Amino acid sequence: MAMIGATTATRRRPAPERLPDIFYEDPEPVEDGMLQWEPLRDISNLLSRYYKGRPGVFPSGGGFIMYNRANGNDRVAPDFYIAFDVDLDYIREHLPNFWIWETGKAPDFALEVASPSTAANDLGPKRDLYARLGITEYWRLDHTGGKLYGDALVGERLIDGEYVAYPRQDRGDGAVVVHSDLLDLDFCWLGDGVFDVLDPATGQTIDGEARADAARLAAEANARIAQEHARAEAERARVADERAIAAEAEAERERAENRAMRAEIERWRQERGD
Repeated sequence: MAMIGATTATRRRPAPERLPDIFYEDPEPVEDGMLQWEPLRDISNLLSRYYKGRPGVFPSGGGFIMYNRANGNDRVAPDFYIAFDVDLDYIREHLPNFWIWETGKAPDFALEVASPSTAANDLGPKRDLYARLGITEYWRLDHTGGKLYGDALVGERLIDGEYVAYPRQDRGDGAVVVHSDLLDLDFCWLGDGVFDVLDPATGQTIDGEARADAARLAAEANARIAQEHARAEAERARVADERAIAAEAEAERERAENRAMRAEIERWRQERGD
């Protein structure tokens, strides 16, 4: 059963007590973050658009998940995460980051995209931390095809405090599909660094813009086919008309020749007195 975060409390709460600035230490920048950018952008945009406007659903690709009120440096930054059944207005208006003690829960979904400098942490300490925080699903995308994570696409569900991998489906075209029970969506590795998210009911991308483009291209192709069909039909009709006219002209010529022959025979008979 997919967890879609349909309802949240709408009560207005006061702003939380702010943590002193001394709690925050600037994190070291990821030295190879640009390698993650393209697949992360594509997937985070897909999921953000998919959940846009849904009550209680908070997708985010920025900031920290902070889990220790006593120490602001106890924090983790997924490449992308989703929290269901949370107070969106409160988070957006009052929280500089995702403070678990204020939101009342950890996010439900976390996703990481591989890079050489982060892969070992994603597979070890960060994975263990997500399990301790109770994040229901943990997904890893490796645009190198598995050189960094060991597999191009892995989705795991938390069961009894441990992550257990979802089964993968190898499509005949070389793509790999893994289903998310939480989101009720299919994540797809298409090869060459390309990922997609699919609607399992249709097998099509959840990307509305891509579907609109595909529909437009299909409509244009169908229009061209219809135009070609209409032109072919018109040409066939023209040729048929020309053939009918030619046949009628030939028939009329034969009729005229027959009339002339009969008239000649009649004249010949009259001359003979028959």
